[in-house]
Amino acid sequence: MAITMLYFAWVREGVGSGEEQVDPPEAVRNVADLIDWLAGRSPGHAAAFGEPAKLRAAIDQKFVPLDALLGNAREIALFPPVTGG
Repeated sequence: MAITMLYFAWVREGVGSGEEQVDPPEAVRNVADLIDWLAGRSPGHAAAFGEPAKLRAAIDQKFVPLDALLGNAREIALFPPVTGG
């Protein structure tokens, strides 16, 4: 299942790119599993995903908790908490 990953702010800086295509293994069932799997892709990924509790996610442009199932997701965004002012 190919997924377009979108990264924002310091997540993008750590990974070194704002977007990539990934094909996670079947064992990756939810967003938290995906983050764990992504952390093993490179040292930059490991740095960006080292503290998953500080991340927020969206599946197909809808905010979701990290325990949300991936289902047939086509796009997943990972980013730090958003603040307003």
